[in-house]
Amino acid sequence: MFSSERRGLGAPRLLLSLLLLEFWKAGSGQLHYSVPEEAKHGTFVGRIAQDLGLELEDLVPRLFRVASKGRADLLEVNLQNGILFVNSRIDREELCGRSAECSIHLEVIVERPLQVFHVEVEVKDINDNPPLFSVKEQRLQIFESKQSDSRFPLEGASDEDVDENALLTYRLSENEYFSLESPTNSKQSKRLSLILKKSLDREKTPELNLLLTATDGGKPQLTGSVQLFIRVLDVNDNDPEFDQSEYKVRLMENAAVGTFVIKLNATDRDEGVNGEVTYSLMSIKPNGSPLFILDRNNGEMRVNGTLDYEENKFYEIEVQATDKGTPPMAGHCTVWVEILDANDNPPEVTVTTLSLPVREDAQSGTVIALISVSDPDSGVNGQVTCSLTPNAPFKIVSTFKNYYSLVLDSLLDRERVSAYDLVVTARDGGSPSLWATASVSAEVADVTDNAPLFPHLNSGVLVKGKSQ
Repeated sequence: MFSSERRGLGAPRLLLSLLLLEFWKAGSGQLHYSVPEEAKHGTFVGRIAQDLGLELEDLVPRLFRVASKGRADLLEVNLQNGILFVNSRIDREELCGRSAECSIHLEVIVERPLQVFHVEVEVKDINDNPPLFSVKEQRLQIFESKQSDSRFPLEGASDEDVDENALLTYRLSENEYFSLESPTNSKQSKRLSLILKKSLDREKTPELNLLLTATDGGKPQLTGSVQLFIRVLDVNDNDPEFDQSEYKVRLMENAAVGTFVIKLNATDRDEGVNGEVTYSLMSIKPNGSPLFILDRNNGEMRVNGTLDYEENKFYEIEVQATDKGTPPMAGHCTVWVEILDANDNPPEVTVTTLSLPVREDAQSGTVIALISVSDPDSGVNGQVTCSLTPNAPFKIVSTFKNYYSLVLDSLLDRERVSAYDLVVTARDGGSPSLWATASVSAEVADVTDNAPLFPHLNSGVLVKGKSQ
């Protein structure tokens, strides 16, 4: 959060200039820098003082400071040379997760006279995370009578990096029986699968041990691998088959535990126990979270935990249908669950006071406080507007996206009103709307603006306590 400071007046502070007023009306603009994650302490980011048009010798006297929402220790400014540099380790994945965009937002405040600037530092991804498989080994059971070109789905790897650094390619150790079919695009419309090249012979080759390797697109490339243990089964029949290979479902976030998701159905052309099917969950991505349960007998899937749109927007669920034959056979499908946003997060509002108490002769447009708002919801649910109550000689002015200024809107008279208790309300656009408030107590500082008066009496003029 932004820090709040309240400073005493000390020597009387000069009134803000008309140029500063125009600065706030037009918005403060923004500087943009970039820095790679994991950069060492002291890494140069930008000549922030020079780029903001500030003189180095003025930084300390003008109380130059930088405020950051969140991790304030990541970046620092050398007040001797005005250079913005890396102060502590920046881990992009820790800071922004898998988001395609990752930035640190700074607010530069310079006093005497007051100026405020917005600075955005983009954190560039480096290839510092290798592909990882969720298990050390994958086991498959394949009947020896399976036909050539049969496909067997595999669980792929994941990579915490983004863009090219997370673009994975796969290779399979050399063997005579299997080739590899890999996803061809970022949406992974094709499943990672083994393809049978030639018929298996259990009597000749009862088991195979293969190595599956995932390589990312970074420079240098990083790899991860998993062992594939394949057992060739004797006596083959028919696999259970789902009605569809993929299912798509939409659920509102915060759906109650037990909420129905989908009913899956797989059939087996065999008779008796060889045709009786049970269902099981193979994997849930991301994170393998047990947020869903599946009835093993009827294929009904239900919610088993708290769904949060802000945490994950999609889930990929791999389901297996297994018959009761000896040995059992299995079919597979994928259930794609899209989580829909609900307006379940109220806005957050932070007020940083600057010019309190306010001189009663302050000009209209004097900046009293800085206001920042945020809402983790999406769409209109995350669009926040600010308002001010009660009616007072102050107003809120938008200076940048999600940033506002509390400014003086008309003349003050301490002899009439010596203090104002203001309430800033941040309200999102959801239906129903959620809101949050922050209070600001604005005291009015007295200046000499009233001349002494002598009261008149009927019996004469009162001077030094005597009637004449």
